[in-house]
Amino acid sequence: MTVTPHPSLNDPQQRALIEAIQRGLPMVARPYAAIGEQIGLSEREVIRSIQSLLEQGVIKRLGVVVRHRELGYDANAMVVWDVPDVRVGEVGRLLGGKSYVTLCYRRPRRLPDWRYNLFTMIHGRDREQVLARVAELVRDARLESVVHRVLFSRQCFKQRGARYIGPPAPPGDATPVEVAG
Repeated sequence: MTVTPHPSLNDPQQRALIEAIQRGLPMVARPYAAIGEQIGLSEREVIRSIQSLLEQGVIKRLGVVVRHRELGYDANAMVVWDVPDVRVGEVGRLLGGKSYVTLCYRRPRRLPDWRYNLFTMIHGRDREQVLARVAELVRDARLESVVHRVLFSRQCFKQRGARYIGPPAPPGDATPVEVAG
């Protein structure tokens, strides 16, 4: 499959801006001014350009990557569900609407080895809290007859937002992420 990049990405300044902000905003009083200084734009031009990229849909949203363990959320699980295909859209929207579900997406089954087609990531302060939330999902989405597995994370190797423009991150640039086990 070939994907044509958005025309804004042909603009060197727009590319420079995306490359600068995809690594995160600087932790300073005026982050947009700092980014502008980096790429040769004023603070106002940076803010205006980001707004334009948001309006064009090149940037979907600006967010924060929270390292949940530092906040006391030590139990994390990917819950995989074998939802009947006719219900997966409805169930995915319902589960994705829960505040404690941080990821919810559909993937193809890999039969005969992997029957699951809906994935949800749940964080909790401990395993009991995560399991209670899974039970709530089962109840609220009427999933009593749906086979699912709760895969708790054991070790974090990397966690960061996606990067789309520029050279690959140098070794050691990675921050921890969870590994299911």
